[in-house]
Amino acid sequence: MRRPMIAALVAAGLAAPAIADDTTALRAELQRLADRIEALEKQNKDMEKALATERLSEKEPEVVTRLKAVEFQTLSMQKQARQIEYLEGISVGASLAGVWQEAGAGATSSRQRESLANYRGDLSVTLPGGTMGDAEGKIFTHLRFGQGNGVALKPTFTGTPNTTAFEIGSTPADDSFAILAQAWYQLKIPLVGDAAKRDAREHIHVTAGKIDPFVFFDQNAIADDETTRFMNNVFVHNPLLDSGGDIGADAYGFAPGAVFQYVNEQNKGAEWTLSLGVFGSAGGANFTDSPAHPLLIAQAETNARFAYLPGTYRAYLWNNGRGVDWDGAIRNHSGIGVSANQKVADALTLFGRYGHQWGGRVRFDRALTLGGEFDGSGWSRAADGLGIAFGVASASTFLRNEAAVADADGDGVPDLGYRPSGSEKQMEIYYRWKLNKNVDLSPDYQLIRRPAANGAAEQIHVIGLRARLGI
Repeated sequence: MRRPMIAALVAAGLAAPAIADDTTALRAELQRLADRIEALEKQNKDMEKALATERLSEKEPEVVTRLKAVEFQTLSMQKQARQIEYLEGISVGASLAGVWQEAGAGATSSRQRESLANYRGDLSVTLPGGTMGDAEGKIFTHLRFGQGNGVALKPTFTGTPNTTAFEIGSTPADDSFAILAQAWYQLKIPLVGDAAKRDAREHIHVTAGKIDPFVFFDQNAIADDETTRFMNNVFVHNPLLDSGGDIGADAYGFAPGAVFQYVNEQNKGAEWTLSLGVFGSAGGANFTDSPAHPLLIAQAETNARFAYLPGTYRAYLWNNGRGVDWDGAIRNHSGIGVSANQKVADALTLFGRYGHQWGGRVRFDRALTLGGEFDGSGWSRAADGLGIAFGVASASTFLRNEAAVADADGDGVPDLGYRPSGSEKQMEIYYRWKLNKNVDLSPDYQLIRRPAANGAAEQIHVIGLRARLGI
C-alpha cells in the first residue's frame, strides 16, 4: 500500500508547476477579455452618442459614418418616391405665339396701312381631382396672357384675321394682360356593370366650371387652333357661333357652365359621344347678370374610317336665349351645324363646317368653310404643314331687307351705307415650317372678297408671319 501512495504523491508534485502555469495563462486571457469588453462598451457609447445627431464628423467611427450615409440615401429615395407619387397625374402645357400682320389702307377701318404685331401665351395645368367610388376626378386650369390687338379691318362678316390677338382697350399699351381663362372640374364615371373598372368602355363625363365651349363642341382636327393652323376667325370655329357671336361667351370666349357627356369606346375606330352643354350667355357669361336664358348646345360625334383612314364627324344644334342681334337687341337665336375632318390620303386631311341660323336679326345666317392640310412628307418635311381653306358667309334676309328700306335720316341712302347682297368670301393659306419639336414659323396670306356682302367694297388682302413656341 505504501508504494502506490508514494507514487501518487510524486506525480502530484511533478504536476504542480504545470497547473500554476495554466492558472497564470487563464488569468491573462481573462484580463484581455475584460479589456476588450471595456473597449467595446466605450466604442458602443461613442456610437450611441454619434447616432444621437444627424451631423457628420470626421471624429466619428467609420461604421457610424457609413450608417448615416445609408440612412440619408434611403430617406432621399423615399422623398423622391413621395414626390413622384404626388406628381403622378399632373400635366402641364404651355405655348407662346407671336404674330405680325400687314393690311393696306383700303382694308383697314383707319383707312391707313397698318403693320402690327401681338403675342399671346397660354399656360394650362391638369391635376388629379380625387376619386368617388369608381369615378375619377380631374381639375383643369388655364391662364391666358397677351399684348397687342392686331390689324383692325373695315366691316366684315369674318370678324378678325388674327384670332390670337388678346388685349382689351383699357389696358395700358405698356402692360401685358392676363386672365384666368378656364377653371373646371371633371368627373369621369365608368359604366362597368359586373366588369372591372379598368375594362370599362363606356363612361359618363360631368364637367362644371368656367369653360371654353369649343373644347367640347364644334371641334376639328385641323381647323380649331389659331396658334398652329388657320388664324382667320371664320376658319377656327363655326362662323355663326364665333364670328357671328351665337356662342354667347364673354369677350374672351369663355363662360361658366356645365357639360354632360356619354362616351362609348366599345368599337375601336368607331367610338361615339353624345354631349349636352349649358353655358351662361351675354351678361350671364361674364357674371354681370342672371344665368337665366343660357346657351344650350347638344352634339353627336362619331369616329369613322374611309378606306381605312380615320375621320371624325360631328352634328350639333344650339339655342341661345340671349342672342345679340345686329342692332344690339337681345333675342332668342337657334341654329344647326356640322364639323368634320377626314384623312383622305397619308399626307392629306380635309375639313368642312356648315352652319345655319334662324331666329333673331343677324348679319349672316348661313356659312360654309372647306379646306385641308398637307403634311410635308411629300417633300421630306413630315412635320411641316401646308393648309388652305375657303369660306362663304351669306348675308341674312333680314340684313338685305333692312338695309334696303332703312333710311332713318331720310337722305335716300340706306343707314348701313350700302345694299348688301349675296355673300362674303374668304380664303387663307399658310405654311407651317417646323424648326424643331418646340418651335415653328408660319407665313400666312388671307383674302376677303365682297366684305360684309358689299359688292362695291375693295378686296382685303392680309399678309402675316406667326412664330410659336410650345411644349
